[in-house]
Amino acid sequence: MGTRAAFTQKDHGVSCLAVSNVSRAFGGLRAVDRVSFDIGRGELVGLIGPNGSGKTTLLNILSGHQPAEAGEVRLGDEAIQGLRPERIAARGLQRMFQLTRVFRRMSALDNLMTAGRALGLAQAGALARAGILLEELTLSRVSDLDAGQLSGGQQKLLEFGCCFMSPPKIALLDEPFAAVHPAMKETMARFIRAHHADGQTFLVVSHDMPVIVELCPRTICMNAGAVIADGPTRTVLNERSVIEAYLGGAGAA
Repeated sequence: MGTRAAFTQKDHGVSCLAVSNVSRAFGGLRAVDRVSFDIGRGELVGLIGPNGSGKTTLLNILSGHQPAEAGEVRLGDEAIQGLRPERIAARGLQRMFQLTRVFRRMSALDNLMTAGRALGLAQAGALARAGILLEELTLSRVSDLDAGQLSGGQQKLLEFGCCFMSPPKIALLDEPFAAVHPAMKETMARFIRAHHADGQTFLVVSHDMPVIVELCPRTICMNAGAVIADGPTRTVLNERSVIEAYLGGAGAA
């Protein structure tokens, strides 16, 4: 029995997350404009785009934190648009936020335990799983400290770990590497590589292009709320529309 939980075998032909013509506007601004893509089970996909391109708004819609005005989101065979965030999480879609969200007056261990119990793990199972994640994310030595006493990078690692207390169908990671010490960035990247090899599905939003190139075989690029490229990462990064978007294309929310 290994140290990592068993994940579903990869099968990129089976849809894990299907997004169909999803739209959202704020006033007259189209933050997400008829976005469609599928992520197969076991894929590791990057989501990139200039600031204001709609990436975080899209993740908010997928995770239930904001409603879509049109379109459909399916997790496996089930439509999940319109469900509350906790119900979506219980169905296996876990979300890491760009701005770190941890319980600052609870210990690192108790943060993980709380996440595990909320996902239905029994006390003993949550404790065992938390111990594995603390070790894997190099947080064991600070497990009894309040999360507010941890460095910003350690808090990010802790929130990251909370997404995996019960292995999700898909993990949505919003800028996990931003403002993180290189050693902690490598810890997170190593975790993603290892669990992807076991069949875990990821959608990773990041401005760190070297990490996206190194980690993600496939990348989706958004600009002005719309998908402008989707394919092998190096091909996408060489698309003229992608280069123009980063060099001066106007974003939209």
